[in-house]
Parts: sequence; structure tokens; C-alpha cells
Amino acid sequence: MARLFGTDGVRGVANQDLTAELALDLSVAAAHVLGEVGFFGRDRRPTALVGRDPRASGEFLESAVIAGLASAGVDVVRVGIVPTPGVAFLVNAHNADLGVMLSASHNPMPDNGIKFFSRGGVKLDDLLEDAIEERLGEDWQRPTGDRVGRVTTDLGAIEEYVAHLVGSLGSDGSLEGITVVLDAANGASWMTAQAAFETQGATVHMIHHTPDGLNINEDCGSTHLGDLQRAVVEKGADLGLAFDGDADRCLAVDANGELIDGDQILAILALALKEDRKLNSDTVVATIMSNLGLTLAMREHGIRVDQTKVGDRYVLESMNANGFTLGGEQSGHVIMSDFATTGDGVLTGLHLAARMATTGKSIAELAAVMTRLPQVMVNVKGVDKTRAGIDPEIQSAVSAANRELGDTGRVVLRPSGTEPVVRVMVEADTTERATEICHRLADLVKARVSLG
Repeated sequence: MARLFGTDGVRGVANQDLTAELALDLSVAAAHVLGEVGFFGRDRRPTALVGRDPRASGEFLESAVIAGLASAGVDVVRVGIVPTPGVAFLVNAHNADLGVMLSASHNPMPDNGIKFFSRGGVKLDDLLEDAIEERLGEDWQRPTGDRVGRVTTDLGAIEEYVAHLVGSLGSDGSLEGITVVLDAANGASWMTAQAAFETQGATVHMIHHTPDGLNINEDCGSTHLGDLQRAVVEKGADLGLAFDGDADRCLAVDANGELIDGDQILAILALALKEDRKLNSDTVVATIMSNLGLTLAMREHGIRVDQTKVGDRYVLESMNANGFTLGGEQSGHVIMSDFATTGDGVLTGLHLAARMATTGKSIAELAAVMTRLPQVMVNVKGVDKTRAGIDPEIQSAVSAANRELGDTGRVVLRPSGTEPVVRVMVEADTTERATEICHRLADLVKARVSLG
């Protein structure tokens, strides 16, 4: 049986893969597992916070999750539509025992997902997720009478989260004079983003900020930047920011409509933190898929790049284990551990704008600290992804390609976590060179380990 939890919770087509029954059972199992490992206080009833993005399916899944938790004796506080990092923050701020976020992030509307947070607003590690899966469907003693959980609603918690975002900028965090276009992806940030930026004095133009339950991520947000790029130019804005459906990631656009990706955002924030002596160990954490240009740029400024497997959870693991204060992914997941336990798109955007305000530089000038090397990726489908990692001829070809590239590039072969696909990524000094090497290796992978 395939593992139920993926790289970021349990995700699938709502009411097909992710059903109300599964949501209820997962919530019961999570309550039991987290209780047994000591997250619940012994002198009071455990509490949980539950939030969601605006997807229509979130309405019935939220009810199922709340029912499961309350039936297991957990008091539940429903906080309504709020970004994923908002749930993480509120779990910690309210000293709750766990949190649940219903969202499929940047995925299309028919999908949904369940993300769990433990005490402190921390995502669960693999062992806890495996333990929850093992407890699904088990017999258990159900509480009755006054031992069942109670359910309350606190829709005002979102204001507390916005205050936290604004407070992270400190006393010198004015954004007056900056005009920004915000693309809320018709998702969970449609209220929080505008409130936070306007509170700090920015002139804000919103797009894709009218969620109806069906239009989340639809040709908008961090995966579809076209509308944002056009709006920034049309409005004469200084900056554009695009969030995904649950607002845990952020990508930026400069005044000319050019993309500022997650690697460039990391570079900008890393230099700002080092300047303020807040970049612990002068290290930024990124994944193996981050552009080599980030490593080269950081090296010039005395900053080390610690690389992890793909996934913000692995970035966070390295940060927590080593006390690092900044990490993220090219996709725009950026974690600032002084203020958040997970990626937070609105927080990231605020600190980018604040850096513009304090330096007087445009976002394009700030991003110019890093030169992105051409990066080409081919997804090789229908292959045995396990064999690809050990096949001697493939490994020999990868080593030869890396020697050929030297300091001007690199090769990464990465199996997909969910399908029979191997991703071949090549960086080089020119697009032509990267393309030639990438397709050469992709053809070899297909020939050597094809399932056909």
C-alpha cells in the first residue's frame, strides 16, 4: 500500500481520494498519536485549531475534521479561512496541542489536502505521520458525556495573525512610498495580504482577491504570473507579489514585469539578515534544485548555502537542527525562523518590500546580486525511478557531465515522489549547453530503465 502522507500532508481529489470519511479517520488517529507522544497537557482537555482555504470542498472536509477531533475528546477552535502559516502561528500563539489546515496549496480547485501541525505550530515529521497512518481505522474507546470535545469559532484570530505579520517588521517597517500589486490567487490571503501592506503605508492594488470557492489558483497566483506582470506595468507599481492558494509561498515581479524567483528572494533576504547580524552562522538553506547562481552569489558575500532534499519540510529540518534563520525553495517557499515555523508568503513579501524601503533600491537592483544560470529540466516518464539512481551507466554519464561542466554548472537526477518519473535537471553557462546535456542524459535514462 502506498504511503498516504506526501511531502506536505495528505492530498488528492476532494470527495474521491480525500473523502469525508478519510478526513474524519485521520483526525481521530492524529488526536490519538499526538496525545500519546506527550503533546497534550495532562491537566486539561486538549485543544486544536482548524483553518482552511476557500475551496468549496473545504466546507465539508472542515466539518469532518472537526467531528473527528471532537469525537476523540479534543476541544476545537474553528478559525475560518486563513493562510497555512496563519494556522501554524495561531497554534503556537494559543498554546494549542495541534492544528489542522485544509488546503491543497497551489493545486487546482478539485484537489484538497490535510496538513497537521503539532504543538508550537510545527509540521509533523515522517515518524509521526507514519504513526497516524498505522492508527487509521483501529478500535478505540470513545469518550461520552462531558468528555467529548467542544467546538467554538474564533474568526477574529485572523486579525491577531495580521498583527504578527506587521510586527515582524519592527519599528522601522514603514512601506510608505511603495506601490505594490498583490495577487491573492483567489485564495486564503485575500484579506490578510491587503491588510498587512496597507497597515504599513503601502499603496496596494489587489488582483484575484474575490474567492468564490471555485476559482482558487485558476490562471492566477504564483503558478500563473501573467496577470500580475501586466498589472504591475499598467499600474506603474514598484513591486508585484504573487501568493499561492494557501499563501505559504511568494514570488515577486519587478517594475518591468520580470520574475524574481525564490532563489533571488533568498539572496535578497540573506544579505539583509547578514547586514543586521541576524543570519545565524552566515548560512542560508536551500534545496538541491536551487539555482547554482544562488550558491555563487552567496559565496561572494561570505554566506554558505546548505542544500537539502526537495521540499520545504527538509529545509525546515536543517534549519531546526542547526539553528539557521533563513531557508527556502526556488518555488517561493521561504522560511524566516525568527518569525514563522513554516513558509509564509505574506511575511516574505513584507520583508522584501521593507528591504526596498530601507535601501532605497528597486527590487530589480536588489535581485541583481544573483545571476541565474540557465536551467533546463526534462521529466522522463514511464521509467523505473529506483533503478535510475543505481544504474552504473547512468551514474557514469552523470559524473562525466559534471566533470564537463566543472564550476560552470551541474547535473541533478531526482526521482518523482508520486509517479514513475525521473527529473533530469542541468545548469550550465548557456541555455544551449544545458539543453544538449539534459536531453542527452534524459535519452539515456529512458533507454536504460524504461518500464515499457
